[in-house]
Amino acid sequence: MTEPVRRSPVVSAPIDRLLAIMRQLRNPDGGCEWDLAQDFSTIAPYTIEEAYEVADAIAGGDPAAICDELGDLLLQVVFHSQIATDDGLFGFDDVATAISDKMERRHPHIFGNGQTDDVRLQWEQIKATERTADGPQGALAGVAVSLPALLRAQKLQARAARVGFAWPDTEGPKDKIAEELAEVASAPDDAARHEEIGDLLFAVVNYARKLDVDAEGALRDANVKFARRFAAMEDRAGGSLAGLTLDAQEDHWQAVKASERA
Repeated sequence: MTEPVRRSPVVSAPIDRLLAIMRQLRNPDGGCEWDLAQDFSTIAPYTIEEAYEVADAIAGGDPAAICDELGDLLLQVVFHSQIATDDGLFGFDDVATAISDKMERRHPHIFGNGQTDDVRLQWEQIKATERTADGPQGALAGVAVSLPALLRAQKLQARAARVGFAWPDTEGPKDKIAEELAEVASAPDDAARHEEIGDLLFAVVNYARKLDVDAEGALRDANVKFARRFAAMEDRAGGSLAGLTLDAQEDHWQAVKASERA
């Protein structure tokens, strides 16, 4: 006798359908073995990956791809919420209520009586108040450790700057880069070089921040540019750069750059 085919429940709203599908996937009676085995920590890497895939789709400018990737990201929120429901912690409605409350609280000029000439400053002040609601915290509290390293460096530096720990202009960060380069060159061993390279990257991020450049975005764009140019070099070389001298490879590189400028 064959098992009956299970179908997702018929519901009125798309979000209710998605929530019902996830409930069934996590249902010990007839659910999916893989979905049932997951917890917050095992799903977290997929959540991060899906956020990056949304960013890639946006960069690609394809609305259909953006829609598809946003769905994948929404699934992650639903998945985490169902795990929490199963553990008796909170549910999807609690997540939606919490973010709705937060958005109204952080926009008093829209949903309340507050007026401001600087919406961004007001937003940051409200966030700071929220962070200290449970007691005093340091200026760097709440900057997520799992952020990409360049992005976290930017946020740490911005937080430090709010309490005055920052150079007044770009000369200080620029000089710091030269200082850190010299320390990399004089590092006595691998461990020291590792540390000094970290300091150098941190200094470069600080310089970018003072120039109002998003270091994370700038490096992402540089990666895309390098990959595009390298692929063009391979095309010029007949499909592969293997076996070419460094001078020959450099000639291809310069030719690709020149063609892009043209």
